[in-house]
Amino acid sequence: MDANARTREDELDDQLPDIPFNVVAVEGRELDYVQQAIQSGHPASGGEFTRRAADLLAAHTASHEALMTTSCTSALELSAMLLDLQPGDTVIVPSFTFTSTALAFARQGAGLVFCDIEPRTLGIDPEHLASLLDDSVRAVVVVHYAGVACDIEGIRNVLAAWPDVRLIEDNAHGLFGSWRGEPLGSIGRYAALSFHETKNFVCGEGGALLLNDAEDVDRARVLYDKGTNRRAFMLGQVDKYTWKDTGSSFGLSDVLAAYLLAQLEQRDVIQGKRRLLHKHYDAALSPRAEELGFELMQVPDDRDSSFHMFYVLLPDRARRNDVLQSMRGAGVNATFHYLPLHASDAGRAFAVRDTECPVAEDISGRLLRLPFYNDLAGRDLERVTETFLAAVATHAR
Repeated sequence: MDANARTREDELDDQLPDIPFNVVAVEGRELDYVQQAIQSGHPASGGEFTRRAADLLAAHTASHEALMTTSCTSALELSAMLLDLQPGDTVIVPSFTFTSTALAFARQGAGLVFCDIEPRTLGIDPEHLASLLDDSVRAVVVVHYAGVACDIEGIRNVLAAWPDVRLIEDNAHGLFGSWRGEPLGSIGRYAALSFHETKNFVCGEGGALLLNDAEDVDRARVLYDKGTNRRAFMLGQVDKYTWKDTGSSFGLSDVLAAYLLAQLEQRDVIQGKRRLLHKHYDAALSPRAEELGFELMQVPDDRDSSFHMFYVLLPDRARRNDVLQSMRGAGVNATFHYLPLHASDAGRAFAVRDTECPVAEDISGRLLRLPFYNDLAGRDLERVTETFLAAVATHAR
């Protein structure tokens, strides 16, 4: 009888739907706000929902301005334009990141210098950074991987000797995370945010550039508005607006801003769900980590995570790939992440000199991300952890 019952249960398990890596959730008044934005007669950028979303983000980070953009990529491109890059200028970026972190600056003519990461938070390595700085460097871009602040103290100590080098945060993962009480996004001179469908707060595609120095606001507004001083005109500062500078069309549609605002209004609910999910993974997996030979992601005590993802590190690339294959075969869609940019075709083409990034190469081959989305809970969540542990045990060497 027990054997037959177990068999029926196994058959039911075989019929379970796949667990995706990510699922977008409607959390509040998204649909209501979108309808309002459409019916307002002003669904383009610069509307009421755009202003409200920008004000919320600026208030959280104490930024002088938040410019809502079509993507995090476009926010990074706007920050690159603010640098006024000249021939021979370089920008230091981490090798372990998405292409946009580097592409935005290469597009403006900067030579790239790729920096390695440190293994604790997978953020840029201050020691390697110190060895790369020279008189050609105009900016350093840091990434708060998985929503955990990189080594801000170490980076600040290094940059203290280079006061003209601007610090830029690629904060695609880190909104509502912090370092020693400082909100992520408030630490660099500029900070780029992402509201892509894979992030904590979404509108399909969207981003923002936070300006943390008042000196940058006027020019950033001109670049943001297609090179015109339209914003000054709208604020009554000039009696007409005209073409003043280079720029582009960066503005986020008010329809998308409406969707985003509804998500941001539910930030405590969303972050609460993601915090519980992170805690579950940590509690369920940590007792088996040493025995099965994997490492859990770390959140140092002086940092508050944004709970963007949960990753583990397997002993080597082959084991990671075997575990991924087994999990996917069981209907649980875990995945890997970045391939080091310094080893890519474009990375080699845009780099001004070769650099060694062994930690980025090692981490890239061993990292596995578990499914992570707002409403992952209950039996599905248990199934993820059980499937992962079974796959690691099966492929133990």
